[in-house]
Amino acid sequence: MEKKKLLFGKRNYKFMLIGIFFIALGFILMSGGGSEDPNIFNEEIYSFRRIRLAPMLVILGFIIEVYAILTKPE
Repeated sequence: MEKKKLLFGKRNYKFMLIGIFFIALGFILMSGGGSEDPNIFNEEIYSFRRIRLAPMLVILGFIIEVYAILTKPE
């Protein structure tokens, strides 16, 4: 019986998990900031965390994913 070879190496899968973590963290940081009452506007939706930090984490996560896919397996 032949041993099945994985498509990527161990290092690639580690980077993929790190990228998924960054993407998930970015989306978690983007959530919230809404108001319970639709007639009241909450300025918290425009915080640094939601407008700058979270999208940068998501983009960084996608860059890590591309690197993980394009890196040659060991």
